[in-house]
Amino acid sequence: MVGYVDKAGLQVASELAEFVENRVLPGTGIAAEAFWAGAADTFARFAPRNQALLEKRDAIQAAIDHCHKARADQPHDAAAYKAFLTELGYLVPEPAPFTVNPVNVDRELAKVAGPQLVVPVLNARFLLNTANARWGSLTMRFTVPMRFLAPPAARAMTRRVVAR
Repeated sequence: MVGYVDKAGLQVASELAEFVENRVLPGTGIAAEAFWAGAADTFARFAPRNQALLEKRDAIQAAIDHCHKARADQPHDAAAYKAFLTELGYLVPEPAPFTVNPVNVDRELAKVAGPQLVVPVLNARFLLNTANARWGSLTMRFTVPMRFLAPPAARAMTRRVVAR
């Protein structure tokens, strides 16, 4: 059975707390108290926004599901479907060209090649699939750490971060 410790109001698995405080933080100049306070603040700040986005995603998905069921016996009308997805906010107009000039980027991101997901920008279906896959990855980044929290705290945090 995993033991839990209180860290800035979070119930954290003792193994995770020990790892962070004894293996991750030393040499970074970040005090354990500051780290845990920052983690708690991050959860508190982003949980409501994440919840709202998940609810919006659910509403869009419900509308798409309803559309598919309502048109099940009708031929596909690509133009009408695209207009429907645009009205829903699922498809948005292509933005104006832009450039990004990042500074202070970690070497690992700037110079070391890593796995990339590259899709044709003008193929909306590929972009949507990529965005959905990335959204899943983002959601996992918020939910996987929850397994290190005490069961009641994990359930409460999960309810705030992930709908249903």
